[in-house]
Amino acid sequence: MTPYLGSAELKLMSESSPETLESGKAFPQTPWTVLLNVRDENTLGSDALAELCRIYWYPVYAYIRRRGKNPEDAEDLAQGFFEGFLRRGDFATVDRAKGRLRSFLATAISHYLSQEYRRQSAARRGGGRPLVPIDADEAESRYAEEPSDELSPEKLFERKWAVTSLETVLDDLKAEYVARGKQSVFDALSGFLAGSSAVESYAAAGELCDMSESAVKMTVHRMRKRFRDLLHRRIAATVETADEVESEIRWMMATFAE
Repeated sequence: MTPYLGSAELKLMSESSPETLESGKAFPQTPWTVLLNVRDENTLGSDALAELCRIYWYPVYAYIRRRGKNPEDAEDLAQGFFEGFLRRGDFATVDRAKGRLRSFLATAISHYLSQEYRRQSAARRGGGRPLVPIDADEAESRYAEEPSDELSPEKLFERKWAVTSLETVLDDLKAEYVARGKQSVFDALSGFLAGSSAVESYAAAGELCDMSESAVKMTVHRMRKRFRDLLHRRIAATVETADEVESEIRWMMATFAE
């Protein structure tokens, strides 16, 4: 799991949009609304929706737990909820909720729980591996770290959605550096993404990376730009149009400010 990202990173994200998104070239060819129309034969769309569910399973789990369910029931209900989306195609019958995947899923999980749709765990999981594997120990470990505040299930879902989005982007950025054999550079400089780091200065970071101070500054600048690019692309896959990307980022900033 990546370190917690907060308001400083969100301020960074509010800077100018990547040029590729402004020109429309970076907007994904298969935004989530396209996935709502997939059929069984469209395995590409189904796989893309499954990937989104695998990324955002924890906000759903946290929502269910905050509704008062115990860990075992929360795991089973989350599995059943995602099974409906991925195997039975329930996503095709739920209101699109203003074109945002997070709003769509929040409405869907609320509807699912209001019906108290339950099945035996063995029947739900029988016949093969769960479609969206949930590590029960990890889920409860993460939930135990949630602050004992008065956030409603809906607000907790939104905050975990925002955190998960940021953590996923940071993971994507790290994977790029690892693929280029530069994990040590990422580890030493990623703290500067928010304008702060455990390393006291660019010069000190340069000593760790065998880079000059000016080279460190340039690398951090490029790292920040790439982070913004990846963030915009990640969000673009969860909204209906490119114009909604910036408003979704503003929503994320407001979520952390609450």
